[in-house]
Amino acid sequence: MAILFRWLFRLATALIFLGLAAFALAYYFASRSLPDYDMQAEVAGLTAPVEIVRDNANVPHIFGETDSDVFFALGYAHAQDRLWQMTMLRRTAQGRLSELFGERTVQIDSLIRRLDLYGLSVRSVAAQDQQGRAALDAYAAGVNAWLAEVNKGALGRGAPEMWLFNHPVAPWQPADSLAVMKVMALQLSSHLSGEVLRARTSLMIDQERLRDILPDAPGNGIAALPEYAQLVPGVPRYAANMAIPRDPLSPVKPIQLAGASNAWAANPARAAAGATLLANDPHLGLTAPTVWYLARLELDSGGVIGGTIPGIPVILSGRSANLGWGITSSYLDDQDLFIEEVNPDDPSQYRTTDGWAPFETRESIINVKDGRAVTLQLQWTKNGPVLPPNQYSLGTITPPGHVTSLGWTALSDRDTSLSAALGIMRARTVTSAIAAAETYVAPSQNLILSDRNRIAMKTIGHMPARDPAHQSQGRLPSFGYIAQNQWAGRLPYDTNPEFVDPAGGILGNTNNKIIDRAFPQHMSFRWGDTQRINRWQRLMQSRQVHTRESFIEAQLDTVSYTARALLPLIGADLWFTGDAATEGTPERQRQKALELLAAWNGEMNEHLPEPLIYAAWLRELQERLVRDELGPLTGEFTHPNPVFINRVFRNINGAGAWCDVLQSAPTETCTDISRQALDDALLWVAENHGSAIEAVRWGDAHQATHDHPVLGTAPVLNWFVNIRQSTSGGDNTLQRGRTSGLDPFPFQNVHAAGYRGVYDFADPDSSVFITATGQSGHPLSRYYDNLGELWRRGEYIPMSLDPALARAAAVGITVLAPPTADP
Repeated sequence: MAILFRWLFRLATALIFLGLAAFALAYYFASRSLPDYDMQAEVAGLTAPVEIVRDNANVPHIFGETDSDVFFALGYAHAQDRLWQMTMLRRTAQGRLSELFGERTVQIDSLIRRLDLYGLSVRSVAAQDQQGRAALDAYAAGVNAWLAEVNKGALGRGAPEMWLFNHPVAPWQPADSLAVMKVMALQLSSHLSGEVLRARTSLMIDQERLRDILPDAPGNGIAALPEYAQLVPGVPRYAANMAIPRDPLSPVKPIQLAGASNAWAANPARAAAGATLLANDPHLGLTAPTVWYLARLELDSGGVIGGTIPGIPVILSGRSANLGWGITSSYLDDQDLFIEEVNPDDPSQYRTTDGWAPFETRESIINVKDGRAVTLQLQWTKNGPVLPPNQYSLGTITPPGHVTSLGWTALSDRDTSLSAALGIMRARTVTSAIAAAETYVAPSQNLILSDRNRIAMKTIGHMPARDPAHQSQGRLPSFGYIAQNQWAGRLPYDTNPEFVDPAGGILGNTNNKIIDRAFPQHMSFRWGDTQRINRWQRLMQSRQVHTRESFIEAQLDTVSYTARALLPLIGADLWFTGDAATEGTPERQRQKALELLAAWNGEMNEHLPEPLIYAAWLRELQERLVRDELGPLTGEFTHPNPVFINRVFRNINGAGAWCDVLQSAPTETCTDISRQALDDALLWVAENHGSAIEAVRWGDAHQATHDHPVLGTAPVLNWFVNIRQSTSGGDNTLQRGRTSGLDPFPFQNVHAAGYRGVYDFADPDSSVFITATGQSGHPLSRYYDNLGELWRRGEYIPMSLDPALARAAAVGITVLAPPTADP
């Protein structure tokens, strides 16, 4: 026995030693790609030396003699910190993910190839203005200079992920940056999905109930539209969901997680210090690292500082000494689906207004890791590319003998959005920034501006010119061969909404409805917010003048206007009712929950139980209201719609009919459904968070999920690469933390403000900003998550253009210089 024990001990010791050795070896190879920020290097492509001064938060401050040298250094810094992220964005745009990830991503690549995002980007390079082309060329040269350093110095292939997914990294091209912008446009688009959902839902219920479950933003209504079954005959009443399952690598996001953001500004009369203020927090899906990267550039036009996206040589939200700018998703309807009839005698043709015409076709081959290559037959009509039926569940709304094509403003091969963004960044006044944005194409944004004296908001991006007689007004898929459904180019730039120096001194946007114009100059029928705007109005109008601190307070506000508005409705007949109940019974749990909610002010604080009870109640309530009418389609409505619930409980135009369960003999009331939903919610809370409802925490359910898109689900590795944080806020608070809506963790925070900035032109160097994780994309770097805890606590870092301040506590200074000539 002693001998056996001795050998077992030796074996265990050997295994431990081998495990430690393997860990040490893995750490060594992974750490090789950690960049040295305090270095000097001679690199080709520069005209003069350039400095990258990294302040104590690792934000690069770039100083060079020419703008081209500065953009070169930005490309170098982006590649140092985010090479893997950049190459993944490029692969996504090229439709080449399957070369690394196999069958898992074939459908993603198939969609991207059909949209031809990369081909359009290549052709758009020639359309850029001189400054845009120079920035793209210099930026690409900077990225490639870092790639050369990686190869020359054996710097761990540039990123630890490269060891797990070994593949050659091609040199960065100017078109790559434009392609990244198109990927971002795809992430922010939602009108295609909205058309499909409206069509599918209209096949299940009548038009009156459709207005309940998919309501327009409150405001003046529109004329009645035909039912989809009448507009496009031959579609089954209901077909099973045909969409591709969600994948973190896909740039296509569910309609509930489309782009969102907040931005607002105050003119000098409404600012305590007598100069303008601007706040901006764009919302995107949370990832590790965040998509945002902070940087400062010293250009010929002056210093600029703010948030960039690695791969794109422009500051998208930020400020100079004279101008601040921010962006919000405008929800401009820039997508239409067309039902194209295929010639039954010749499937290579489709119907046009002039008869049958051939599809434009070509083949594309997707190489698949550990699998057979897939050959695609790509097709285009005059309306746009043809999409397959398994994308966006298009097969459920496409009649036999037809295919579906997409019209989208981002599918332009003369896309000058990058040049326009650079023009905004260089502008010195509100007027010049609005003029510079005229050539911006997609994705459409609301551009919020403030110079030292004026404020403005302008919707930028091409607005499709639709025929006033369009059959569905762009709300439903329509036949592509009918002339009145086709686009006639774009509307003039001055048609885009514009607000300059409003009389009240404050303007802003929370993705809410901003205009109420008749079709086709309506801008959109679908808006991203009907709730946050109410809280924002209250906060802005509750003070005569504002400060940087009051703008920060509004940006971090976690009070839910929705909770305050809906709880009195859904609990109207439940408050303080019912007989005495024994501890632990459902009746007693319900009474406790109602007592908590009755005293609650609507603050979605991570430490409180009330937000979790309220959120669970609302979720179960909507599910009970719609599941008998919508059946399997219920799964598409993953988030409670406050406007829908308000309509039901106020019985607007008969919406109270949703409360009656069609399949049951009794006639249920809204009080019955509300009480049952609350019991369902409390049961869910008890099963997942404990039965002591006074002790549950919203933050335990509402964790921010900064997950690595590739390694986030890998055993063991996910502990190193994912960042999870307890957070306040919710779906409809200004500090928005959009929940997943999916079991088993429906309240995880998956979509939030990855960047926050507040710009104060009374003292510009007192401006502040923050991102959700950190500057580095390397999990072993101390800058991988160094900003995350500050972001969670609602703190910021200085946003100063003072070079001395950046140098005072610099973590490193990189000096890049042109190669010296041989003597």
